[in-house]
Amino acid sequence: MSAAASMGGGGIALRLGRAVGAVIGYGCLAGFVSLISRQVYRWFRLGEWTHFGVSEGLRSGLAACCVKDGDIGLLASLVHWIDAPADWLGLHKVLEVMPASLALFVLSILGNSFFIYCSDRIDERKLPT
Repeated sequence: MSAAASMGGGGIALRLGRAVGAVIGYGCLAGFVSLISRQVYRWFRLGEWTHFGVSEGLRSGLAACCVKDGDIGLLASLVHWIDAPADWLGLHKVLEVMPASLALFVLSILGNSFFIYCSDRIDERKLPT
């Protein structure tokens, strides 16, 4: 009997959670390093620090992968809200001011924490009682 089969449904969920945590954690860490590298490069080259806010990152990320001009739906309405908010003005201001690199770093820590948590639960299930 394989290890996954002996762990049951909970074990499969933990393995899936561990994979999702690793993808989020290490993907956001790669994005963080990439963004900071771009900012440092521009600082050395131009002599000024380029600010990338969370709202700018959301807008460009959604436009690159998911939302095209003329689309309707939740993601398209999110892009429209980022461009011209009608409500939740305080949240919009926070997303403009908060550095995208900070948000990526926090997401990286949360993803890695979830990865470690799931890995520890898997290891506990493997130990004989």
